[in-house]
Amino acid sequence: MVTPPPLPDGPPADRLREVSEAANRAFSLLPARPDDVAPPPAGRGGAVARRLRTDPDTVERDLVRLVLTIVELLRQLMERQALHRVDQGNLTEEQEERLGMTLMVLHDRMTELCDHYGLTLDDLNLDLGPLGTLLPP
Repeated sequence: MVTPPPLPDGPPADRLREVSEAANRAFSLLPARPDDVAPPPAGRGGAVARRLRTDPDTVERDLVRLVLTIVELLRQLMERQALHRVDQGNLTEEQEERLGMTLMVLHDRMTELCDHYGLTLDDLNLDLGPLGTLLPP
């Protein structure tokens, strides 16, 4: 390979080679694509971290999974807040009954949505690595 002579106002060929090698080193430090990395070792309870795939064939299901995960997290937070209010004893019996029925209906609806998309409630529990799982067991 013949090194071109430097341009009149440009850098010398050695400098271009240095820049090229520096760029090569920099690109080698970039994170690898998910397919290039071996799966992480089994951690908590032997579960392996799962990643969202962006394959055109599964992108709709993965998006639904992500949205349902957020909805399930909010549902569980609402349920905990409702139980806290019940424990405080400042709700009437009618309010407690209505709250319980609403939470049951929300849970049933989440189960129906998961069934419709071929998911389980366990599929919605994202693994956050060292932090554990998003949803409580």
